[in-house]
Amino acid sequence: MPLQIETSWKEVLEEEFEKDYMINLRSFLQHRLQEGHTIFPAKSLIFNAFNHTPFEKVKVVILGQDPYHGANQAHGLAFSVQKGVSLPPSLKNIFKELQSEFKDFQYPNHGDLSQWADQGVLLLNATLTVEASDPGSHQNRGWEIFTDRVIQLISEKRSGIIFLLWGKFAQAKSKLINNEKHVVLTAAHPSPFSAYNGFFGCNHFIKTNKILNQNGQKAINWQIS
Repeated sequence: MPLQIETSWKEVLEEEFEKDYMINLRSFLQHRLQEGHTIFPAKSLIFNAFNHTPFEKVKVVILGQDPYHGANQAHGLAFSVQKGVSLPPSLKNIFKELQSEFKDFQYPNHGDLSQWADQGVLLLNATLTVEASDPGSHQNRGWEIFTDRVIQLISEKRSGIIFLLWGKFAQAKSKLINNEKHVVLTAAHPSPFSAYNGFFGCNHFIKTNKILNQNGQKAINWQIS
């Protein structure tokens, strides 16, 4: 597994890549590929979230769980899909919430959230790889240790970051975050199974921009073009 990760993250995470769990994870991925299994996203996109959002540029963190396991969907950004791919239900609900919060928000014709990432929104999945048509197949292989450490390092070394934790899985990560230094906003997951239980109407996108403005930072343009 090539280490294709942005320079500032490479420096911050240097020790992690030398630990046994990461060495074992790389070996596992290489073995699965050699056996002929298809892994998403492509190797060059595994650390895409980090490559779009350098460590010192992070303003907002949105936590997901697993990459999408369908062809041409996952590209290393939580909740995001590549252009030309049908929108997953959770992303549709995210866009519906944006339409509710911002009256001028136009429903996008694709689900590539790279524009958010380029503005400082770290779209971080807990697990960074998955096998085709096999959801959760790379859970408990070491990725969660790595991404937990990412959250801890952001909490330790940065201040004023806004964490959007949707659903119980993401909210469990709040223990890794110093809420005296950062802002943690929680809501139900945008999945159709839970969106009506507190995701719709959470106003997280408006709240995020208000906090950024209060901190003298540029608001996020949530419109996808």
